[in-house]
Amino acid sequence: MEQVLRPIYQERASFPDTLGVILVEKRRKDDPITDTFDAILLIITTDDEVPIFTKHYTDGEEKAVMHIISEKQLHKWLLLGSKRKVVDWLFYGKVYFDRNEFVEQLRSEMWEYPFYGRNMKMGLELSKLVRGYIEGKTFFEQGSHMDAYHHVVESLHHLARLAVIENGLFPEVTVWSQVKKIDPSIYKLYEELITSQEPLEKRLELLFLASDFFIHNRTADGARHIMDVMMEKQQWTIQELYEQEELKMYSINLEVFIEFLVEKGFIQVVKSDSKNEWIYHRDYRVE
Repeated sequence: MEQVLRPIYQERASFPDTLGVILVEKRRKDDPITDTFDAILLIITTDDEVPIFTKHYTDGEEKAVMHIISEKQLHKWLLLGSKRKVVDWLFYGKVYFDRNEFVEQLRSEMWEYPFYGRNMKMGLELSKLVRGYIEGKTFFEQGSHMDAYHHVVESLHHLARLAVIENGLFPEVTVWSQVKKIDPSIYKLYEELITSQEPLEKRLELLFLASDFFIHNRTADGARHIMDVMMEKQQWTIQELYEQEELKMYSINLEVFIEFLVEKGFIQVVKSDSKNEWIYHRDYRVE
């Protein structure tokens, strides 16, 4: 497939806005890194007009995908962890073009400065973990054990990613392989949930007890980002929090996360006057 793609990446390498060209080839038949394709051609560009541009190719037998990604979009993915496979592509792909050593420097930064954006990443993962935990527990208490199981598995994935980020690493596609080495207790928890022969209700019950412990131990670090942002002013409305540039990344998890941090004492509720004397605005602050 490399031979077929060569004219394409050679042409792209000649464009002045192209920063790097990376080829990622499938290593085995069931390799998840290439999204079912035989090869991925990743092209990084300074042009942000179209942050993500994708094309599919085939030579009649094999298939390939070309992703043209803006530098800004790439950094956003790396910061938010929203495109996990891009970490694998950058680390394990073969570099065919590297303008001014952009790709090499990016790889070095990822290895040498893995704590960049760490507080934000931890906050985002904790907010997702908390939402999954709360929703899972609600379903469990209602007797909807399969729905609870779905949310619990999802929340455990966020716990795993949180553990990896805590250790200054980038969560990869095979995050559980990382967690098995970094925090065996979390891996064991996941393994028990998935493979145990205990009744599902019993497994979930034990999982929620353990999750309380893991969440409690990570709340202070996971709350640091949102609290640092909130220190910028004395008091916030919920709308102001939604509109704050960095907090926009919490998306639908923001309100649930704020209420969780209120409950844990990290954020204080402030009542302020409204037009109606019988009701107050509910604002927020940190001390």
